[in-house]
Amino acid sequence: MTQKRALVVWGGMELHTPERSANVVRDLLEAEDFAVTVTDDYETLGAEDIGSNDLVVPVITDGVLAAERMARLIEAIRAGTGLAGFHMGMATSFRSSVPFRYAASCYWVQHPGNIITYRVDVGDHELLAGIGSFEHTSEQYYLNYDPAVDVLATTRFSGEFHPWRKDVVMPVVFTTMHDRGRVFYSSLGHTADELVGPVREILRRGLLWAAR
Repeated sequence: MTQKRALVVWGGMELHTPERSANVVRDLLEAEDFAVTVTDDYETLGAEDIGSNDLVVPVITDGVLAAERMARLIEAIRAGTGLAGFHMGMATSFRSSVPFRYAASCYWVQHPGNIITYRVDVGDHELLAGIGSFEHTSEQYYLNYDPAVDVLATTRFSGEFHPWRKDVVMPVVFTTMHDRGRVFYSSLGHTADELVGPVREILRRGLLWAAR
């Protein structure tokens, strides 16, 4: 069987430990026999051979990619290259690119209270079977998201910090499709140190699900 290929690109705010987090993704995928390229060169996302990758993982806060290169990336995703991300990756990556925002299916807008303890309610989707709900201390992401996503885990906002958002239920983990490309997102994983326990296992399963 042909070895699957993944491209992991990191960059942006050092607060998010992008390089270390990208290397966690590399470790997870190499343990599953992927050939993994890890780089801080955004241009690789729009390389002519981007479609040869089975999975693309942007571990990037914000960033810019030229329109012609972004078009190649989106074409590759639509043709079947998987797209996966966590926390700032996907939710904040390439904010100014409408085509990328459409593929990513979510957009970060706020984390009321900054670092807080909140509950992650895991549903009964088979992808997260056996993980169960858990308490998590980190940023509780408030997202604008595509109603087409399949929600696998949620969180409820208490209203303690933003009373006008009390009891809003927000996706934490979701999957969707962008044409023939599988898309996975988890809002967990603010830094590499948080990619442990159920957060790490959710990411591992999502990466594998999204890969072509």
